[in-house]
Amino acid sequence: MPILKRTSLLRLSLSSIRFISSSSSVYSFGDSSNGALGLSSPLLDAYEPTKIPNLPVAASHYHSLAVTTDSEVWAWGRNVEGQLGRGANSPRETWGQPTRVEGLGHVTAQTAFASGVVSSAIGDDGSLWVWGRSKRGQLGLGKGVIEAIKPSKVEALSDHKIVKVSFGWGHALALTRDGKLFGWGYCKDGRLGEMGQALCQPSENVPSADWSLDKSSMLEIAARHVELKIKEEENMPIIWEPQFVEEFSSLRVSDIACGLDHSLFISCKNTLLSCGDNTYSQLGRNTEGSKILPVNINSQPLSLSTGLGHCLSICQTRSNSSPEEIPAIIESLEDESIVSVSAGRVHSLALTSKGDLWAWGSGRNGRLGLGSSMDEEEPALVESLEGLRVLQAVSGFDHNLILVAD
Repeated sequence: MPILKRTSLLRLSLSSIRFISSSSSVYSFGDSSNGALGLSSPLLDAYEPTKIPNLPVAASHYHSLAVTTDSEVWAWGRNVEGQLGRGANSPRETWGQPTRVEGLGHVTAQTAFASGVVSSAIGDDGSLWVWGRSKRGQLGLGKGVIEAIKPSKVEALSDHKIVKVSFGWGHALALTRDGKLFGWGYCKDGRLGEMGQALCQPSENVPSADWSLDKSSMLEIAARHVELKIKEEENMPIIWEPQFVEEFSSLRVSDIACGLDHSLFISCKNTLLSCGDNTYSQLGRNTEGSKILPVNINSQPLSLSTGLGHCLSICQTRSNSSPEEIPAIIESLEDESIVSVSAGRVHSLALTSKGDLWAWGSGRNGRLGLGSSMDEEEPALVESLEGLRVLQAVSGFDHNLILVAD
């Protein structure tokens, strides 16, 4: 098995890491059941940030991707759907070992993104390549195509230069260099705006959910939500190839983020917009979810991150909003200079300009890096990193990876 060589790290995103300095290391913590932490004991969770030996690497939902300075894409973690690019039948004991993704030798990869079942890479020419398996059309390769064993080019976007892709629970968004937006995949609940709404039919015989916080833990609520969504997918409305999002025909987009069943956008006019399911008030508004409409925020959004049912945004100015369905400032971080945020399934990370890492939400499997499985309602400093400078941090669904300066 080849070993991911230690090169320099260029960029870290929700699902990929790029190496910019040989004097840096990657630490991981959280759920290791799928080998996504890259540790020598893949079945043991890490309750505090643990250095990955000989691996400067990255994170996705249940697997991890890395792009080296040689423009190679490496992958490890869950491979049930073939998202590692090495075939779905590869031995389970090898999933946690970083391996170069075959089939991208002719692509100068710049970055990589992933959902839980699909991986992707963007070439320096703006081309988009995907692999894995999704019955919800998330590959974007054409009607009925649900599997790509090796990286395949998304031909429907060949005339555009893609700079970012974001994946949700079956849907996907792609942003071009000139600010155009394309969407595809599972389009129920308005998660792609008005696109494909004619395909959507009311679901029958689907039980309603009880989201009572006083009866269930955050993780149990999340599990029920996923179970309900699966039952609703018997007659899935799917857009099989990327289509232009008409709502942005006269407005450029600067950033995108797909949550489980919702989407967020930042326009070049510094407006935050949302669409999709609003069970947890994740749209930041109480107006119609099936349309792309502005979020009730009085701040200038700069960047986005979405989790299963919550969203994070770094803003330039303070928001004075207070209702629960409207975005509000995290007061305990008000005096910190936040440079990046990342949302997991039911936990969140925030990185400051001083290199401090804060975490909050569900602590199960050690995903907060605080040495226990306790939940934290407010941001807590990851004290085990004291004396180290964190350069970048990303959350998968239940695990995290951070880049630390040596």
